[in-house]
Amino acid sequence: MKNLFKSAVTAIVLIFSLSIQAQTKSPKLENSLLWEVSGNGLEKPSYLYGTIHMICGSDFFMSEKAKKAFESSNKLVLEINFADPNEMSDIQKMAMGKEPLSKKLSPEQLSRLDAILKKETGMTVQQVDGFSLMTVMSLISMKSFGCTDLKFYEMEFIEQAKKRNIEVGGLETVKSQFSILENAYSNDEMIDLLSESTPEETTKLVSLYKGENVDGAYAIATDLKFTSEKTKKAILDDRNKNWVKDMPEVMKKESAFFAVGAAHLGGEEGVINLLRKAGYKVKPILK
Repeated sequence: MKNLFKSAVTAIVLIFSLSIQAQTKSPKLENSLLWEVSGNGLEKPSYLYGTIHMICGSDFFMSEKAKKAFESSNKLVLEINFADPNEMSDIQKMAMGKEPLSKKLSPEQLSRLDAILKKETGMTVQQVDGFSLMTVMSLISMKSFGCTDLKFYEMEFIEQAKKRNIEVGGLETVKSQFSILENAYSNDEMIDLLSESTPEETTKLVSLYKGENVDGAYAIATDLKFTSEKTKKAILDDRNKNWVKDMPEVMKKESAFFAVGAAHLGGEEGVINLLRKAGYKVKPILK
């Protein structure tokens, strides 16, 4: 049980970028997970790569174009620097709820959560009572893939960065991301999200991801049926704007490879469009 939750905790901050549910207008993007960022005074191009964060080993892939772009970069930048032991320590600490779920949730909410857990994981709400709803969300999301050999794109990139002895950085911290996530959802909204984390939805998302269909993945990840515009703004738009403020400083110094959740690429307030508005040329690398 301890090891299972340790894995789930590691995945908490990896899943939310493709778990947002709010529709917004989106400029049409080419089917590519890899984008080159140039111009606006940059001496060398940097790269933007959309991840699904976790995926079954049999579905995991790394295109030759992505490998080439990564090899030509001098720094890896993730949403959170998982190569930093302090960040990993914070993830595990923050997996625990501030209070037991049996006290945090109403009887009706506990009943709904228990039913979801039993259906999707075979566990009961009593078994996860000490954990946060985000930890439970992570566990259910992991189970929805239906395999035991999950691979994490961020961890794969970190492993390659270590082999190349290049620096790894983060666009935000675990603590800041947890604060955003905790304030973005009500308990009912979180339980609604849990009920939507099904194998069918995961299969659909993985298929779109393997086709590098950024717009398709974004459409699945944005649906007003499940949350509010306020939540979407907090989880996607505001974070995108913060990242785009920090990215230029990194890109001016060296060629960087930014790997973030694919849902952050699309939309009017997506990273691609915001970089273009800031004066950069952002083009898809198709092969």
